Amino acid sequence: MLRLLLLTIVAALAWGDEVQYLENAKERVVNGVETKPHFWPWQISLQYNSGGSFYHTCGGTLIRRGWVMTAAHCVDRSLTLRVVVGDHNINRNEGTEQYINVYRVFLHPNWNSNNVANGYDIALLRLSQDATINNYVQLGSLPNSGSVLPNNNQCWITGWGRTMTGGQLSAVLKEAYLPVVDYNTCSSGSWWGSTVKNTMVCAGGADKSGCQGDSGGPLNCLVNGGYQVHGVTSFVSASGCNQYRKPTVFTRVSAYIGWMDSIMASN
Repeated sequence: MLRLLLLTIVAALAWGDEVQYLENAKERVVNGVETKPHFWPWQISLQYNSGGSFYHTCGGTLIRRGWVMTAAHCVDRSLTLRVVVGDHNINRNEGTEQYINVYRVFLHPNWNSNNVANGYDIALLRLSQDATINNYVQLGSLPNSGSVLPNNNQCWITGWGRTMTGGQLSAVLKEAYLPVVDYNTCSSGSWWGSTVKNTMVCAGGADKSGCQGDSGGPLNCLVNGGYQVHGVTSFVSASGCNQYRKPTVFTRVSAYIGWMDSIMASN
């Protein structure tokens, strides 16, 4: 069975057989470039506490002032978490950041960490207080329920993930252009095959990809002149972050609008 690599840093620390792969990965380069500061103002850094200090582990999207959307595999362990909004360089305080504790985690009820290819890699974080909306912090726009993007739709992945073998996380937020690969193509035998489900979005597969530290972050897609968050960064091939015809796979946001609305309405 094809092994998958989840793109979170904490997961690498927790899974013994994956640590060997991560330490010896041949390719972590995503070929991204530094974003214009705060061009993606809904991007958040999800951080965990260890020894009294916080460290980046995943990305996410601010979808309401008190709610963040991220990947289930980022938050299905017992961790003390906070969200940083308004950030660009995660290694220094630039005066635009807001640090907000995570009050409660809502995993999709069908998420199974032992079967990532089953899907449902999505979670909501209820924040301990609302984020303040300003020039540096905005809400991500979500697609209509059930909407599916066409092949080659323009999209960008954003994150602070690793960019070189043995290297550190990127200090600054980076972006990479990842056009959509439609489901019929991505699920064909020479691509991902049956590993990919129709509740997922494939993007890239040529010379750019997500990598460790990018999990949970948004796939920002150009729709009718504006950006919508159509994907939650989920996994790549265990053979490496940037494999030909193994595009980065995202949870398709439009498949979970009803679930998210229900959670947020009742909590």
